[in-house]
Amino acid sequence: MYAWDYMKQEVAGTVPKSAVAGEILYGNNHGKKSLQKTYLAQAAATGRVTISPLHKVTSVSPAAGGGYTVVIDQINTTGDTTATKTVTADKVFFAAGSVGTSKLLVKLKATGKLPALNGEIGKGWGDNGNVMCGRANHLWDPTGKVQASIPCGGIDNWDAGGAFAEVAPLPTGIETYASFYLSITKNPNRAEFTYNAASGAVELNWRTAWKQPSIDMAKSIFDKINAKEGTIYRTDLFGTDKIWGDHLTYHPLGGAVLNRATDNYGRLHGYTGLYVIDGALIPGNTSVNPFVTITALAERNIEKIIATDL
Repeated sequence: MYAWDYMKQEVAGTVPKSAVAGEILYGNNHGKKSLQKTYLAQAAATGRVTISPLHKVTSVSPAAGGGYTVVIDQINTTGDTTATKTVTADKVFFAAGSVGTSKLLVKLKATGKLPALNGEIGKGWGDNGNVMCGRANHLWDPTGKVQASIPCGGIDNWDAGGAFAEVAPLPTGIETYASFYLSITKNPNRAEFTYNAASGAVELNWRTAWKQPSIDMAKSIFDKINAKEGTIYRTDLFGTDKIWGDHLTYHPLGGAVLNRATDNYGRLHGYTGLYVIDGALIPGNTSVNPFVTITALAERNIEKIIATDL
């Protein structure tokens, strides 16, 4: 979420620029309502929470005296490990995002740290049906060289074609004559994380061909718009002669799916006191930008856990 009043001030030049300076996922330190300004700020204000940035959990395993031994690498901003720490925790909440949580849990199960995790760990991963494209505007229809990096409009075509598209700005600082979009579709394909013992890495078996349903669904929107407006697809935004950005997802979901890898409140099967509380719980698709769904699910689950487990 973004503070629109702040963005108006950015445009007016009365505050430091962030969204209109091209900052979006990382580095947006002003108008974006990010965690450090919301939940983390509220938690820190209680005086009961210590927030330690630049720490990466590498291992969780049952401790001899009860609870769990958690091994943590302290890193610098370039990713180098500067120290390794070990703590014991009564309860551990996995909240590293769909990819981070899934990869860690898969590795812990495969390497014998948490062998009792069930066979659903790593499964049910999807890309929220994400696929990107751009349209070439007419020369008399510029987009403007100053664009905010935050999507603020959408196109709903669920009933007619199974897709919703965010109008995604292209904040290059120059006039591009390009309208840019991130589509969300009901792509049915699901991938799985597995552990590669030879390399010690966790791998995802997603295939590029699995994006085709998303492309077909997105076309149900943009073929119509191009026909109506007399425009064409841009073919230079994702490579040479390539219309669709099918190499990415902004919305990774799944890998520790609710009621499969966990119970209905995120408690991991096989262990008491281990919880998943992020997008790994969602089975691959939400049909919208998932951040509100992830937030709502986390709030629902933690209220139940506080009432019954703590």
